[in-house]
This record gives sequence, C-alpha cells and structure tokens, in this order.
Amino acid sequence: MAVSKRVGLTAAVVALTLTLPGAATATAAERSTWGQAELLRFAALRAATFVPGSEPSGSSLGSAPINGFTPPFADQPIQGFSGVLRNTDGTFDVLSDNGFGNKANSADFVLRVQRVAPDFGSGAVDVVGGINLTDPYGKVPFRLTRADRVLTGADFDVESITRTADGTYWLGDEFGPYLLHFDRAGRLLQAPVPLPGVFAPENPGRGATPANLASSKGFEGMAQSPDGRMLYPLLEGTTTGDPAGTLRLNEFDTRANAYTGRRWAYALDSPAHAIGDAIMVDRDRFLIIERDNGQGDTAKVKKIYLADRRDRNRDGLLDKTLVADLMAIANPRHVGGFGDPFTFPFQTIEDVVILDDRTLAVLNDNNFPSSAGRTAGQADNNEFIVIKLDRHLDADKRVLRRY
Repeated sequence: MAVSKRVGLTAAVVALTLTLPGAATATAAERSTWGQAELLRFAALRAATFVPGSEPSGSSLGSAPINGFTPPFADQPIQGFSGVLRNTDGTFDVLSDNGFGNKANSADFVLRVQRVAPDFGSGAVDVVGGINLTDPYGKVPFRLTRADRVLTGADFDVESITRTADGTYWLGDEFGPYLLHFDRAGRLLQAPVPLPGVFAPENPGRGATPANLASSKGFEGMAQSPDGRMLYPLLEGTTTGDPAGTLRLNEFDTRANAYTGRRWAYALDSPAHAIGDAIMVDRDRFLIIERDNGQGDTAKVKKIYLADRRDRNRDGLLDKTLVADLMAIANPRHVGGFGDPFTFPFQTIEDVVILDDRTLAVLNDNNFPSSAGRTAGQADNNEFIVIKLDRHLDADKRVLRRY
C-alpha cells in the first residue's frame, strides 16, 4: 500500500537504513497485494479462568459488576495476553500484561507468564502452568509494591516477550519504557534497561525530566533477529517531536547489553491507531499488528502488516504490505461455529506467532473484565485463532525453527 512521505528519522539513521544489504531487490510477495486470509482453527480460554489458590485481585475496581463479573476477585485472573511464544511440545507461553489497565488499579495483580495448550478439537484452551515474575536479587533500583519483591502491575506494564537460546526471557515494559531480562523461572537477572532519551509519565527515574511519551505507550512489540542476538522493541506511541503517527523501532544488542543507536520508524495508517505486536520474519521484515481502538460494532481496523526496514521507496519509513485483515477472514468451513467472513473485533489484539511459513496464530488481549468486543455486555474470552495466509512468507529458516 502507499505510505505517506513523512520523515521519521534523522539523516544519519536514514543513511544506515538505506544501506542495508539486499535493499535493491523486492520479492514478488512485496510487489503485489496479498489476498484474504482463511480461518483454520479456533479455541478460547473462558474469561472466568483464574490461577488456582492464588491471591485476591481487583480490589481497586470497585464493587459494581463489569461485563458480568463483580470485583474484587478471590484469585488472580488468567487474562490480558500481550505476547506469545511457541514451545516445541505444542504449548505456548503467553504474557499477561499489567493487570486491570493502569498503574493505579493493578497493585494486586501479580505479573506472570502463563503456559497454555489449545485443544482445537474441543475448542478449549487449557492452562497447564506458569511462572510469577519476581526480583529476588534486588535488581530493580526503585521501590516495589511488595516487600517480597514479587512484581505487580503497579511496578511494570509488561506488553511484549521474546526468548533467547539460553531459555531466558526478554520482556518489553511500557512504564519506563524498559527492557527486562528474566531467567526461565521468572527471576529478574539485571536492572531494567531504559530507552535513552524516552520517558513515559510512569517512569520512576525521570525526576524533573518531562515525559515525552504518552501513558501506556511504551514497548508494545518486540522482535528478535534470526540469529538471536538483536532485539527490536517497538514503541506503541509517538515520541514527542516525531511526526504524528510514527513509532520508533530501536535495535538492542543482547551481547553488549546496550542499544546500538540504530533506529527506524513505522508509520501508522492513522495517528489514532496503535500497534499490538511485532515479530521478525527475517533479518529485514517484521509482522506487525496495527489496530484502531474500537471493539464490536465500532471495530474497523485490525490488520497484520509485513513491514520491511529496507525502505525501498526512500521515505524514511518501514515499507508496509497488508497480509491479513482480521476483520475479514475467510471462513467457508464455518470454523468455531462462526459465519463467513469471520471477524476478530476486539479492542486489543496483541499476539501473533508464526506456526509455519504460511500459517499464523493470533490471540487477543481481553482486558478482563473490561472488554466486550465479541458480545456486548459480556466479558471477552481469550480467543486463539489460526489463520492461513494467501501466500508464503519466505521466512528465514532459523525463525521457523525457533517457532
């Protein structure tokens, strides 16, 4: 699709972007429009799913019913999936975000990576495990909500996740924004890594420095390079001073434990949109979810783009090709009992993972109990769909092996 000629980078960064290897040749897939994706499988985790024997939550939500559920809750809800990783045994690690929507109301929500197993035969999603995120080694330099150093949604707003070859997790946070490095048991391994020069309002270390990023607009997506060395965290919001609707994509070297200084820009179709996730296809291309803020009848834009940092049209922005419109998915076999076309009408769709070179899994963040995109007045389930693309991604084989 055509992209407006907005410049979102400095001249130096543009020069770096334009000299990447392979910039001269476009694949056939990038020269043409992709057709309609098709729904292959459907499963859902019920909204009323909680961690057994866990701690109470939702005490800051009041006592009035919200979409059929009355807070507070006796346990921790398994909800808010904002990142997904595929495991070799058919299960998936999914990241619950900061809890109930913001720093002020999520102090009793424990940050957690859940392990789930979709059963597409029954249409259910089973919860088979999970780990709480903690800071037992005292790596966080500011005061935490809990004295036992179990991390909560008042400490961080974790929205993106990747896993390196050693089994450790890197998470992207929105309150800093920070990068957070955890071991496989969920223990923080080092101090949160800030993004130089960018400060969200919730950043506890900014002092008198004005915030230059809107609240809850930090690292919504984070991709990992095929060789596993580089991370590419993508902001959800525009940094003050950048053109409206452009989002910074930074490069972080895990070996050097530092940002490299290389940066690109992704242009939203509208400044009112947001991104939901970003994963890597090969050394230059990303799958990025872009969405509006609507749900149900007001949901219009829920799309997955193939974004290329080689910038062939030289406008200083990632090139975008639409590969899946999540509001118009072909469903000729009426998978899940839904009609044709199938729509994914949720406010926040924040998870995409490659299953094979032509197949993706996509999950929503149900914002329990606040979102009601599938049925008005009824809290959304966490839905897990598998879609078949119109053509092959031609993904790097290392990326396919990882997933």
